Amino acid sequence: MSDLIHWGILGTGAIARKFAAGLQTTPGAKLLAVGSRTQATAEEFGRQFDIPHRHPTYEALVNDPVVDAIYIATPHSCHQENALLALSAGKPVLVEKPFAINAAQAETVIRAACAKKLLVMEAMWTRFIPLHVHLRQMLREGIIGPVRLLRADFGFQAAPATNPRLFDPALGGGALLDVGVYPISLASMVFGPPARVTGMARLGVTRVDEQDAMVFSHPQGELALLSCAITLNTTLDATLIGERGFIRIHPPFWKSKAMTVTLDDGSEQVLEFPYEGNGYQFEALEFQALLRSRQTESPAMPLDESLSIMKTLDALRAQWGVKYPMD
Repeated sequence: MSDLIHWGILGTGAIARKFAAGLQTTPGAKLLAVGSRTQATAEEFGRQFDIPHRHPTYEALVNDPVVDAIYIATPHSCHQENALLALSAGKPVLVEKPFAINAAQAETVIRAACAKKLLVMEAMWTRFIPLHVHLRQMLREGIIGPVRLLRADFGFQAAPATNPRLFDPALGGGALLDVGVYPISLASMVFGPPARVTGMARLGVTRVDEQDAMVFSHPQGELALLSCAITLNTTLDATLIGERGFIRIHPPFWKSKAMTVTLDDGSEQVLEFPYEGNGYQFEALEFQALLRSRQTESPAMPLDESLSIMKTLDALRAQWGVKYPMD
């Protein structure tokens, strides 16, 4: 494999455009191919991002010999099918979060990747931005002591008329899988898998969760208080509270460039982590480094953690009676 990684994007929606824009500021990356369900949409996307290989089917994309890696940018409901398609063609896969629609699907994709010894990673891009990389180092160093409490929130206001996918059960709609996965993944990063999950949800007319409030307890007694919504604009922040102080990640926490560290001795410090581009380049850099070193999973976003997060999402949906046709 050359130093330049040749990417293909499977899907042409909003998240595909964000990742394509991120690749433009990613050293060692070249976006060479896109796959869509029609030639027209592949051509339009290809013109926008100057992509030479524009395929009218996903099958044609994954079998394009110039492509080194595939980014799955389709709705949650299609992640398993599309990831398996790419893996069957021998292509390493970066799968947009959430990793699948449920834990059973996630397990199927992981087994397939392991059987073929191919790299697969959940595209939880927040894990790889500079602030969150530094945050993990601070937690290892115990800057605020053992973390005992996490509060995190992600909500925005959408409407069925303008964003129907979010309200469609057939596409895995609802707040939990779309934006709730961000605070849940943060809690997993800080505390590991929860021992107990509980929550309440407001279901809309299509029976997807539109507003969620969750409490997790973890093995050492740590607590996570999390919320998400697709019908409300919310605070978008996160605070980690330890035995010697707290860290507030400035909103929006999932792509933040600053955090405030306040210690019990009265000291306070604002730490800034500026970056160029939209932030999606950092997950691409991680994936490329893993690919070049022939690793099959990311230590910062390991497959067992992606599976654990899917199990947490399943447990919450079961409590709320939120069921998808593909469950």
